[in-house]
Amino acid sequence: MTERLHEGDRAPGFTLTDQDGATVSLDDAADDRRTILYFYPAAGTPGCTTQACDFRDNLASLQGAGLRVLGVSPDEPDRLAEFARAESLTFPLLSDPDHAVHERYAAWGPKQVNGAEVVGTIRSTFVIGADGVVEQAMYGVQATGHVRELRELLGVG
Repeated sequence: MTERLHEGDRAPGFTLTDQDGATVSLDDAADDRRTILYFYPAAGTPGCTTQACDFRDNLASLQGAGLRVLGVSPDEPDRLAEFARAESLTFPLLSDPDHAVHERYAAWGPKQVNGAEVVGTIRSTFVIGADGVVEQAMYGVQATGHVRELRELLGVG
């Protein structure tokens, strides 16, 4: 397993396909904005829906603060498109079916689910500066309330 990222580390670069079939790379996302990159286990599941809708509902204030939101899951683009349509999500959902990007961010590995150890997505969020440096690295976050905590941490009103 890859070592976890920390504040001050260079964010690993990537290029992935979004729900509309477009390619998105971290360099594209960086421009002059900071990026919130969050990893979630599966489109359409209860916790992932709660988290995505929280980002959707707070997107205007996050964007107003100069932040861009990118979600990453192992789902294929067509599943991500269904999820985006069903929940009116207007930010990029990126497909990482071989979990290569998950692994570079140490967001893939063993975790507990209903008392059993499984290997999968470790719900994680990163705030990446326009310079490509990690400003915040959060592992094992909770789906509910995470966006509120993130807004408080970043001072987004």
